[in-house]
Amino acid sequence: MSVSGDIVESWRAPGAVIRRRLAEGPREDRAAGILLLACLFAFVAQWPGLVRAAAADPAVPFEARLGGALMGTMFLVPLLAYGVAAASRLVLRAFGVAVPWHGARLALFWAMLAVGPLVLGHGLLAAALGEGLVPSLVGAGVAAAFLAIWAAALAAARVEPPGPNA
Repeated sequence: MSVSGDIVESWRAPGAVIRRRLAEGPREDRAAGILLLACLFAFVAQWPGLVRAAAADPAVPFEARLGGALMGTMFLVPLLAYGVAAASRLVLRAFGVAVPWHGARLALFWAMLAVGPLVLGHGLLAAALGEGLVPSLVGAGVAAAFLAIWAAALAAARVEPPGPNA
């Protein structure tokens, strides 16, 4: 299925999407591509707010703000995402839940990509309304959706440990 179709399906059955993608085998190139696409969504979502901030405070031009956003979302976030995926796998392992390294990465990266359209909408809303209660509530909803999809994806990526007779 296409990436856009899988994003839509992730809202109904994130476990099925992750199982299907994991069945393709441990493809690190695809996992990294998913992560970079999610980061691209986050980068583009910041543009309207950056335009608004540059208009409000011309001391820092839009181009400088855009460069900072590019550095943060396209270079630093991927590094942090790999660290968070590894930490989540280790925490789950400490609680006796076996998730392969690739499964933990794919679950996190896919959850980031699945909420990408919401992140874009939140960026537009935050730029239009500025800081306030409504953008904060919508941001909390996006975060909750991300956590729900990530949890379901991690559950789908779980593997059963071999039994005593294996």
